[in-house]
Amino acid sequence: MSTPNGLAVAGAFCALANGAFAEELPALGRPASAADIAAWDVSVGPNGLGLPPGSGAPKQGRIVYEEKCRACHGEKGAGKPNDQLVGGAGSLSGAAPVKTVGSFWPYATTVFDYVRRAMPFNAPKSLSDDEVYAVTAYILHLNGAIGEDEILDARTLPQVTMPNRNGFVRYAPGR
Repeated sequence: MSTPNGLAVAGAFCALANGAFAEELPALGRPASAADIAAWDVSVGPNGLGLPPGSGAPKQGRIVYEEKCRACHGEKGAGKPNDQLVGGAGSLSGAAPVKTVGSFWPYATTVFDYVRRAMPFNAPKSLSDDEVYAVTAYILHLNGAIGEDEILDARTLPQVTMPNRNGFVRYAPGR
């Protein structure tokens, strides 16, 4: 059973121990500067909000893809050793769905956003905006979403209708 004096002793011990541990903690991290935040503030919405200046076409994208993407995603996005980017149309309702850019992703802007921030895997954020537009155009062309001569930029990319654009159902709890 505790007593008022016992609680005071326990409280004093905790305060001393907490102070001793605080002195031993390493000084990790620092506040993010405006420049730190700006470097990672590259989000692009489905409507294209946040797309940077620049442009690219599938023919340019094929060159960048061959140099910087093929080793991981295979020839023409066929996959191996990493994710398949092309194909899978109509497979989502089957027993073995193949989730690719063409069969699953609802917005073309999401492809741009992902490539820009995460690819290539060994050097994320290393592609120029023109290279990202071009690679995105190449991948979209391989999936039949755009023609081989189309040019993607901040105006045209949000207008691309993905093959599975209407394959998603909005979830509304309680309905």
